[in-house]
Amino acid sequence: MHPFRQAVEHRDHAAIEAMLAEDVVFTSPVAFRPYPGKAITAAILRGVVRVFTDFRYVREIESADGRDHALVFTAKVGDKEINGCDFLHFDEEGRIDDFTVMVRPLSAAQALSAAMGAQFDRIAAEALAASGGTGEGNRSHVPAPNDDHGEGDGDQRPEGVHGP
Repeated sequence: MHPFRQAVEHRDHAAIEAMLAEDVVFTSPVAFRPYPGKAITAAILRGVVRVFTDFRYVREIESADGRDHALVFTAKVGDKEINGCDFLHFDEEGRIDDFTVMVRPLSAAQALSAAMGAQFDRIAAEALAASGGTGEGNRSHVPAPNDDHGEGDGDQRPEGVHGP
């Protein structure tokens, strides 16, 4: 079992955060723009732990060189069953420098978006506190959950659905 999987399954926030590179980029399944930085990524992951219930990894796939992992999971968001995958890339030091999440079905993705959107101010505040107020994770520098700034149609959420 991969150490990241073990940390998530034990809800060990300190171990999860220790595995993140300072320059990690988190790509959310429900936000157009990625979130750069360890502080915001760790805060988002804490938010996800608060939102998901019955979370469990059901499959683990690893590249031959061990630097890429896909962790397939199931969980609930409210009364919606969600299936997803965490795609992790590890840098030369063994820290996660790229973290992408994909989820399905659409109804569960919408529920996740709404639940995470409701926590966005808390997530931004946690990121700011963790960064020592340096601006990394500062709400003014964190992309808004549904902010695509008119850059294409990559964010296909129905009107009124918000969240990281």
